[in-house]
Amino acid sequence: MTDPLFPEFSPASRADWQAAAETSLKGKPLAKLTSQTYEGIAIRPIYDADDIADLPLLDNLPGQFPFLRGTKAQGYLAQPWLIAQELAYGTPQQLNQALLADLARGQTAVNLIPDRPTRLGLDPQQADPNSVGRGGVSLHTVGDFATTLAGVNLTQTPIFIRCGAGALPLAALLLAHAQQSGVNLAELRGCLEADPLGEWVRRGTLPLPLDKAFAELALLVQGLRELAPQLRPIAIHGYPYANGGAHAVQELAFVLATAVASMRALQEQNTPPDDAAQAMQAAFSIGGDFFMEIAKLRAARLLWAQVMAAFGVGESGQKLTLHGRTLRYNKTLTDAYVNMLRVTTEAFAAALGGVDSLHTAPFDEEQGQPDELSRREFSRRIARNVQVILQEEANLTRLIDPAGGSWYVEWLTDQLAQRAWALFQEVERQGGMVAALQTGWVQAQVAKTAAARAQNLATRKDVLVGTNLYANPDDLLTPPAPHAPLPIPPSSSSVPPSPSIISLASLINAAQQGATLGQLTAVLRADYADLTAPAITPIPWQRAAEPFEQLRLAADAAPQRPRIFLANMGPLRQHKARADFAQGFFAVGGFEIVYPQGFADVETAVAAALADGATAVVICSSDETYPEIVPPLARALKAANPVISVILAGYPKAHVEAFRAAGVDQFIYLGADCLALNQWLQAKCAA
Repeated sequence: MTDPLFPEFSPASRADWQAAAETSLKGKPLAKLTSQTYEGIAIRPIYDADDIADLPLLDNLPGQFPFLRGTKAQGYLAQPWLIAQELAYGTPQQLNQALLADLARGQTAVNLIPDRPTRLGLDPQQADPNSVGRGGVSLHTVGDFATTLAGVNLTQTPIFIRCGAGALPLAALLLAHAQQSGVNLAELRGCLEADPLGEWVRRGTLPLPLDKAFAELALLVQGLRELAPQLRPIAIHGYPYANGGAHAVQELAFVLATAVASMRALQEQNTPPDDAAQAMQAAFSIGGDFFMEIAKLRAARLLWAQVMAAFGVGESGQKLTLHGRTLRYNKTLTDAYVNMLRVTTEAFAAALGGVDSLHTAPFDEEQGQPDELSRREFSRRIARNVQVILQEEANLTRLIDPAGGSWYVEWLTDQLAQRAWALFQEVERQGGMVAALQTGWVQAQVAKTAAARAQNLATRKDVLVGTNLYANPDDLLTPPAPHAPLPIPPSSSSVPPSPSIISLASLINAAQQGATLGQLTAVLRADYADLTAPAITPIPWQRAAEPFEQLRLAADAAPQRPRIFLANMGPLRQHKARADFAQGFFAVGGFEIVYPQGFADVETAVAAALADGATAVVICSSDETYPEIVPPLARALKAANPVISVILAGYPKAHVEAFRAAGVDQFIYLGADCLALNQWLQAKCAA
């Protein structure tokens, strides 16, 4: 070793570190601290230079192929990531009010989430009224865009619109508005986020055949190339997989496979590979596994560059533009303020991983539409300011690949890239992404991971703070707000002339003459109006906390909270650890816990429990005392009240059968199924 940082100290070897660690573990082997991730990666407690000595890209620089360390040589010094907060208001007027407020307070990009009818290419009059304005803004005329974007300088502010599968008519409305506003279309920047395959797997269907969806996309790619070359039409989304429970390797592989399928489909529509590649970006969910998420984004750039190079794409198209969105899967209604902390670490990981734009979700996003007159404005501001602080106070914009050089991060990035590449190749062996979705193979991979996550949450091997551990029984849940249907405007009576040739320019012209979204869609799809994509099994978006939240909502809705009496036996030191454990275990289900001082004898404990009237009793003491006190206590409780539930805190294996025979119904302990036991007890209390 040359030029040591502190020459007065002898360098420590891995063996030295291991010996010191095992001393702190009181002789237990260091391997005990190795953990297994959902990605199948064994995470060790110690890494050193030897772990990355053979990695091929250690000398790779930012801005160099394959862009592991970023697509720009100067990183965020050249361009900070865009603060691109979603504003899912239902009407253009509401959205504009929030948008102008946020752009004046640190937001640097417009991020529109259209409602589902808009993504399907429907006017409000053609859609289910309950879906209009639900989960996004209703946009169906040039006037709607004018109202939404009033006061926004589109030459200075990039715009993102999650268009789903129907981007072409929506793009025509946007560009028609821009032209009417005197904007030079060549100065428009951002992404329309068309993703036919992502929408297909999210919904299980599409309103048009897949080949027609890509034919429309090819027209859009060509049109934007000519009119607005800085406005990308396509974003390959990882959201359907991550919010379905997928792990990082699956999200990476399926995004990559979707990009490859989209490239091939566009080539079949005579789109040159360079044009197709430069029309794309990717959008990833950013979850709570901090280092895994940093490594995922770094690996995404690496894999993308290699795939695009294989298509013969030039350097510009090999550079992946990355959008990030904080994950929905791990957000909670219970103890919702904890979501502030979750999105903070997720945004930090996104910045260290090198996103180009980012949305951080408000802590109460799952409670329904934001409302300027309630705390929702507060939550929106906090979410936005997470990014502002990371840029302006934490100075992350002064760093280039800040995680680079970390032995662990470099090793983990390589592990993710290798495993994602192998899974991508398996998708290819299945016949590609379209075939793998049609057979349900992709859905089965995600479902397997989601089931493992659910089991680990149920047994509290995984933790959602405030939901399955450290629950606050005084925290009243606010259920998701019901959607209030919006007033439906009258149908347009005008029918603009149909263009003789369908192109982006001709659709813009029709929009200038008053054509609505629905009318543009009808003209565009006249020859295949009754055709759809084949139905597949969708990947349902879910939140891991929902089963636990159902318990809490049921407890809150009951006329009286179900009660549990803790039969704490003996002095404090004898019962406290298990009494505290039992209290936390059942707080998850919203139970009211009666926590008395320790009882000196069985008779006193039984009398107190019966006098309390609780429907369940948890016996809390030590393994040494259980053989003496559990059988008489359980028998006495059951004799006086046969329907009372008797639970033991602990699992003394040698006595389990005898205790069951005496009347113990269940046992709670580390690793027990907390969800199932709370569900069981809540059902018994409600009977």
